[in-house]
Amino acid sequence: MQATATRTKVLQRQGAAVALILMVAVSWLVFPRFGSLDNLRDLALQGSFLAVIALGMTFVIITGGIDLSVGSLYALGGVLAAWGSQYGFLVALTLPLLVCGAIGFVNGLLIARTNMAPFIVTLASLLFARGLLLAITDEGANTYQIAPDSAFVELGRGTVFGFGYPIFIAAALAVLGGLILNRTTFGQNVFATGGAEQSAVLLGVPVAKTKIGVYTMSGTLAGLAGALTAAYLQSGVTVIGVGTELDAIAVVVIGGTLLSGGMGTVLGTVIGVGLIKVIQNVINQIGTLDSNYQSVVSGVFLLIVVVLQRILRR
Repeated sequence: MQATATRTKVLQRQGAAVALILMVAVSWLVFPRFGSLDNLRDLALQGSFLAVIALGMTFVIITGGIDLSVGSLYALGGVLAAWGSQYGFLVALTLPLLVCGAIGFVNGLLIARTNMAPFIVTLASLLFARGLLLAITDEGANTYQIAPDSAFVELGRGTVFGFGYPIFIAAALAVLGGLILNRTTFGQNVFATGGAEQSAVLLGVPVAKTKIGVYTMSGTLAGLAGALTAAYLQSGVTVIGVGTELDAIAVVVIGGTLLSGGMGTVLGTVIGVGLIKVIQNVINQIGTLDSNYQSVVSGVFLLIVVVLQRILRR
């Protein structure tokens, strides 16, 4: 009886992990190429960019907020990094972090100090960042290239044991994010703000500073993801990032973070990233599905996963 209760508790908390393990096991058996080292490397690399963005989104959603600007900040960060690469590695890396972090700071400031809805504030930032991106690139006509011999390219294309640097960067950030969320006062404030904001205020929790902090973090990480992508692609691609904010929200929620706030884990988000990337990879492995239907299949599968999680929690 106790063993059954324990298994049920594990399923309730790790529904996404169970789904990921089952998905990987089935895919490994059905598609021979799925388990190849090259395919697993590609999976990890593609997932690393989304994981960096989703890490910031995890903190935001735990506070009960939402950040719709990360997709545009992701694209803007890539363009700024590519433009800055002509002035050296330091400029290429710090420029997108500073600009995107500043936009995130403004998001947090408006939300915390004026009590404006996060949806409206970050939607405005989405439009602002995308407009700034188009202005910098002459409405997308100019694509800034990164010289192949640039040291900045190594950040996106360098490898350790065959695995790209972005994978290790995303992993290190995930570990750091988990420690901050679970082992620091700031992390406790994040949970308190999302769990019961009014009670947190009465208890002396710096709710405003916490909100400013998480939105600044979200913007900075989106800019970093854009810089890593630009280094990998060797250019600032203007068309990336459309819908990325929805992907980030999806993986965070699939990982067990409540949209209402107050509950979530970084590990769950990482699992959510893995699950959505495996789904996309399997669809590509099938090869017979038109690209127009890939999003449909992904959406249906993700909906099933979320429903199963709700059932397991009950």
